[in-house]
Amino acid sequence: MPRMRRTVVPDYPHHILQRGHNGQEVFKDEEDYLKYLTDLRELKEKWHVKVYGWCLLPEQVHMLVDPGPNPDMLSELMKALAARTTRHRNRKDKRSGTLWESRYRSSVVQRGSWTLACLRYLEKRPVLLDMATAPSRFPWTSFGMRMGRDEPAWLDHPEEFLELADTDQERRQVYRLFMEQQIQDQEAGLILGAAMRNQLTGDKQFTDEVEKITGVRVSMRGRGRPPGKPRESE
Repeated sequence: MPRMRRTVVPDYPHHILQRGHNGQEVFKDEEDYLKYLTDLRELKEKWHVKVYGWCLLPEQVHMLVDPGPNPDMLSELMKALAARTTRHRNRKDKRSGTLWESRYRSSVVQRGSWTLACLRYLEKRPVLLDMATAPSRFPWTSFGMRMGRDEPAWLDHPEEFLELADTDQERRQVYRLFMEQQIQDQEAGLILGAAMRNQLTGDKQFTDEVEKITGVRVSMRGRGRPPGKPRESE
């Protein structure tokens, strides 16, 4: 199925996917990862967007980003990030040319259980790819910061995470149990496929809501069950 034109909706999470050109490595060492996160923190504050989560892999980036009331801020953020990363990589490698594969891809994510499912998918992706035995053992996702272990803590939390419990400690416990649940292949496929094709992540009602907001007919990814919700510990 061909990719659709990107849809950007104010005040909604967007699952962002950007890959290296021809599968080339974007991050080769710790300096590269840290530089990207430093730039992400600086630019998110400049463009007033919220960053709910990320996963940085050697050849690709996944993020969950809310552009706020101005949808143009999403493209501004991604354009600036891509340019800075390209300059950094070219300077280190003494080369020139493109670093990224065309434009980034994105999927507007339905608020509620789908937002939490996308966060879990991003922070657990290294485990799904057999790059780590547990989310806590891969340093380049937002999981450590969400669990309060990484400083400075500049990560934004979506309302769905904040509603898990009354205190930070309780929220982290509920979310940790949620992360321990297995992600079904169908759910993972729907989340990744929606981002790959610039489609929506959500249900039919969500499609109708987005069409009303944007005034544009949008395409849904394949149907599937809504993801499970986190359960509080006994």
